[in-house]
Amino acid sequence: MNTYSSIRLDRAAHLRREPDWIQKKLRPGKSSCIPLWQGKNLIRGDDRQEALFPRFSTDIHADPDECIFLGMLDGEAYFAYDCSELQNPPASLEGKFEDLRSLAGLLPPEEGALLAYARGMCHWHQSSRFCPRCGEATRILDAGHQKKCLNGSCGFSQFPRTDPAVIMLVQDGDRVVLGRQSRWPAGMHSILAGFVEPGESLEDAVVREVREEAGIEVERPEYQSSQPWPFPASLMLGFRCSALAGQTVKVNTEELESARWFSREELKQSPEDQTFRLPRRDSIARRLLNEWLEEDSKPQ
Repeated sequence: MNTYSSIRLDRAAHLRREPDWIQKKLRPGKSSCIPLWQGKNLIRGDDRQEALFPRFSTDIHADPDECIFLGMLDGEAYFAYDCSELQNPPASLEGKFEDLRSLAGLLPPEEGALLAYARGMCHWHQSSRFCPRCGEATRILDAGHQKKCLNGSCGFSQFPRTDPAVIMLVQDGDRVVLGRQSRWPAGMHSILAGFVEPGESLEDAVVREVREEAGIEVERPEYQSSQPWPFPASLMLGFRCSALAGQTVKVNTEELESARWFSREELKQSPEDQTFRLPRRDSIARRLLNEWLEEDSKPQ
């Protein structure tokens, strides 16, 4: 299972249009909330890493109209709300606000997935305050899952968006292509990736992105798995594909700082430091690489 995915939460979409039920659940003590502050999630502030889901109370000054209904889990309603407009985190909340990505592998999987869902929804709310057609302000509908333009002659509706991106392990026998972007942490390398363009299939996007970034022709793109990646709003669609034999990497320096072929042995000996490191442990890139690295150790 990929990090941030496959939670038991019932999104209960039919309840989003039940305003009386929503208002009842937003009363103090009735539901749990997932607060976000400047894109960070609330985590217990000691050595034990776990998410905090405080119940709504009179100390939590959340505007009911700004609360986002996420769904039901074990009979409990969960809401997200963004308090980023505050200069400092709310003093009434115990714990600390942390970047979710910095907690990779430390949080229980279901907690991480729930925090990621809340983070993605709050990001959409921050970026959809105005109508993309006419620029008028929007109002919130469906318990946070729709925005409607307030301009009566426009009335355009927006819904939470996810940008599809392909991420692919390109292999040629006992080697794979890894690249690096200059903005990444020192030493970090990863497999190739890129956004799907309008009118393009996922398989075509794989072929195009590999050609554009590394100058390599590939065949047989095969879907592996997907991962929600709300940093800020992507769905990563993982593929494996084979390069036509004997090709050299031609780096597109407008896309990547560097890229080249790496052997299994090189990657198994990775120092995981500022000279060289594999992708983040919470990423589908790392999962695809780990699966490939383990293949040569499987019994024949």
